Amino acid sequence: MSENSFEDFVRQHRQEFEAPGPGPRIWANLEQQLNPPRKNRVIQMIGRHWLKAAAILVLLVNSVMIYQFLQMKKSQHLINVSPELQEAKTYYTSQIEQRLQTIKSYPNSVLGLDSVGRRELELRNETYQMLEAELIQNPGNERIKAAMVRYYQMKLDLLDKILEELREKQPVSQKQSNYEREI
Repeated sequence: MSENSFEDFVRQHRQEFEAPGPGPRIWANLEQQLNPPRKNRVIQMIGRHWLKAAAILVLLVNSVMIYQFLQMKKSQHLINVSPELQEAKTYYTSQIEQRLQTIKSYPNSVLGLDSVGRRELELRNETYQMLEAELIQNPGNERIKAAMVRYYQMKLDLLDKILEELREKQPVSQKQSNYEREI
């Protein structure tokens, strides 16, 4: 058979070579299976990983609850250890905070304190935390209670001396003098 006769044969019987394909309904079903409608991405992710998300949520909630419980227990323990020390703590804390506020009202250039000095001025520095931990471990020890009170007194004395030096360095502004009159 020559090439021309083959081409002629194909042209004459073309209708027989073309087979009907699947109908439009089948193509529509196939397309739906290939591209399912997308759910919201977050919902889809949670649908696949709901157990992991629930475990993370439980861990997070438990961590917060344990932290709050420990903080509450620590503060209650200190109150139960020594009620009179709690009264002293309240008094000295308020006095120290007032003086710290006054010191913070001065400009940084006048203060001349670096970050270490500022940290030591704060009420709850490393020394305070160490004394508090010792008091919790040894609740009946009078020496530790006396050391706590002495710590507060020394902190107040130090802040008073700093304030005195600051007043000598810089004249008191009207705002500061009004504040000090209230004290």
